[in-house]
Amino acid sequence: MKLRQSLEGKFALLAGGLVMAAILIAVFLAQLFDSLIATLIVALALMAPVVVYAVRGFMRPIHHTLTALGDGVSGFKDSDFSLSLNTARGDELGELARQYNLAGGMLRQERYNLYQRELLLDTVIQNTPWALLLTNNGGRVIYSNVAARRLFNAGRKLEGHVFESLLQQAPEAMRAAVAGGNAGMFSVAHGEEQEIYYLSRERFTLNAQPHHLYIFKQLTRELNRQEVAVWKKVIRVISHELNNSLAPISSLAHSGRLLAAQPDPDKLDKVFGNIEERAAHLGKFIEGYARFAKLPAPRIEPVEWAPFLASLHMLMPFTRRGTLPAQAARFDPAQLQQALINLLKNAHESGSPPDAITLQVHQNTEGVRLDIGDAGSGMPAEVLEQSLLPFYSTKQSGSGLGLPLCREIVEAHGGRISLANRATGGLMASIWLPARS
Repeated sequence: MKLRQSLEGKFALLAGGLVMAAILIAVFLAQLFDSLIATLIVALALMAPVVVYAVRGFMRPIHHTLTALGDGVSGFKDSDFSLSLNTARGDELGELARQYNLAGGMLRQERYNLYQRELLLDTVIQNTPWALLLTNNGGRVIYSNVAARRLFNAGRKLEGHVFESLLQQAPEAMRAAVAGGNAGMFSVAHGEEQEIYYLSRERFTLNAQPHHLYIFKQLTRELNRQEVAVWKKVIRVISHELNNSLAPISSLAHSGRLLAAQPDPDKLDKVFGNIEERAAHLGKFIEGYARFAKLPAPRIEPVEWAPFLASLHMLMPFTRRGTLPAQAARFDPAQLQQALINLLKNAHESGSPPDAITLQVHQNTEGVRLDIGDAGSGMPAEVLEQSLLPFYSTKQSGSGLGLPLCREIVEAHGGRISLANRATGGLMASIWLPARS
């Protein structure tokens, strides 16, 4: 059964049938003609149309199936998977048609799934509040979302427009941000209000052509929410600190009034001493906030390392590691000293032995790095993540401004600060400042 259903079996049956027909015709004609040549000529004349008809009948469905298969494969190149083949044949061509139909069905399903994903992605992009524009190498917009159309063309279509011509209608700050070539924040004035944006840009190759993706993120609302959150936290911290000082002062004032009726110098001295101590603490707290809020721009000047670290050591002891660079560095000595005092003070309060608190200076052509290490208990991961944020403190009486002040000073110099737990125990605080001519 399997042989008869294969092309080989069908061809064998056809060939066998034609041979049998030729033999029967030859035997019949041999009885009519005495000449062998005449018999063969007549037999060939009779068998020729039979053979042609049989071969055409055998090859016609094969030709139709192969032609349809070729058309279907050509359709694959054009992403047309709609053609299906007849699978009624029981031979190899029928199995090939079934495999083709299976592949076409899988490709149709994949195309449908891809279309659904593209539709979902386009829906998300169109509804995002970020303005997205994609331009080709000629600077023409080939894709934009709703937010971009609102931002640049009053909600009208952007595709086909030259991006530079659209920017001519945009505010100066936006044009300058795009012309700058880098990602960053900028603000646009709308009447008396300021809208803050962040421009992100990417360059990539699509269909062997360079393209540019611009993303404009409006940060005003988010920054306003964060600003309100920060102010609420500031008010809570200040209220807490004021209550911690004013409540004891009020109580001590009441006690002083009672003692004034029957004076007791020792008790009065203790009362006034406590009032003075709380007032001094409150004054120091307010001074810390004022210093953080009024940090001036750094005054950069050449600084020799030896005298600078010697004066720092007198204020906050440490053990110096390594050799000092011979070349002077350029920074604001007063501000950097304040930052280092804060870091060394934290190191002394970490429970580290005093002689284990170290400071080392590394300097090269790119900049200078100062490492302050201790052998204390280090910081948990969640504390490390927030330690440089304003008003965050794990100390009961801390204001949460020491490390943020250090960060403000370092970043004002164009540098960066980092904190990390040491593998041997304790904390390593690193300050990097860029080299200056």
